Amino acid sequence: MRKRYTITLLPGDGIGPEIMAVAVEVLKAVAKKCDLEFEFQEGLIGGAAIDATGNPLPEETVEMCRKSDAVLLAAIGGYKWDSLPREKRPETGLLGIRAALGLFANLRPATVFPQLIDASPLKREVVEGVDIMVVRELTGGIYFGQPKGIFTTETGEKRGVNTMAYTEAEIDRIAKVAFEIASKRRNKLCSVDKANVLDVSQLWRDRVTAMAEKYPQVELTHMYVDNAAMQLIRQPRQFDTIVTSNLFGDILSDEAAMLTGSIGMLPSASLGSHPPGLFEPVHGSAPDIAGQDKANPLAQVLSAAMMLRYGLQEETAASLIEQAVSTVLSQGYRTADIMSPGCRLVGCKQMGDALLQALS
Repeated sequence: MRKRYTITLLPGDGIGPEIMAVAVEVLKAVAKKCDLEFEFQEGLIGGAAIDATGNPLPEETVEMCRKSDAVLLAAIGGYKWDSLPREKRPETGLLGIRAALGLFANLRPATVFPQLIDASPLKREVVEGVDIMVVRELTGGIYFGQPKGIFTTETGEKRGVNTMAYTEAEIDRIAKVAFEIASKRRNKLCSVDKANVLDVSQLWRDRVTAMAEKYPQVELTHMYVDNAAMQLIRQPRQFDTIVTSNLFGDILSDEAAMLTGSIGMLPSASLGSHPPGLFEPVHGSAPDIAGQDKANPLAQVLSAAMMLRYGLQEETAASLIEQAVSTVLSQGYRTADIMSPGCRLVGCKQMGDALLQALS
């Protein structure tokens, strides 16, 4: 029986509509091969929503997302809206949709494609074969803990305060996500903390260790965040799945991303306790090349693959898309951001056509 899914598309701003168009065509193609049916509906978010409604996240978009099986986002923001108050800026729409959908787990893969290995700033022998998944807690920790703010002391001096705080329940739910993902990969999970000096990290370590009893097949290790930052550069292949807090994950996921050499190739996923999840490329809206057919759609397409795997549990369809990406890279197709000598420079649409050909 054919499976049917409702997908909310949020093209957003800048190059968003261009790369989203490619991803949609790829999804339609893989649907035919895997006997799936997608119903696409499109919502406004970010600058596009501000221009149309004055609100970076209209309630209509929130409701549309809540009623769908998965949400595919492209990119938001641009120079046009930079002078607006914080609450009216496009980025507020992204934070708002994450909160509205209860998305607490951010998945950031860092996979070094062999065809692009020379784009990495590190030596080939260091990054060859790297395939890491960083699972970052997204809604707690120092960014949200209370008290926070800038206060005036009794002596009149300003004092800035942020509080790193986690409850057992917050740690348990992100740990569960990480163990589930590790069990679908290579059964290795590294929990990163600072338990030697932070009480909140000691609680983190205790709860992750307790969760490990439910996943005996997964090898659990612990590492302090400063050592983890060093080891990601020194010997990144030792890692498979990493789970860590909001602040540490923010930093380490960007560090891991640079192992690949190109932010234009990096997808991400944000998951909650139940569908829908939100899937988006890591890169921004690139307003300087918007509408010029120069954008790299591969991170968007790989985000669609993550949507299929982690949002819809359609592993075969996800793998077909990833294989198509690998094929076009092997065939030498490159957009400007990943161009190298001897390869064929193509635009966004032509890269999409090459992907469709590979899928066929």
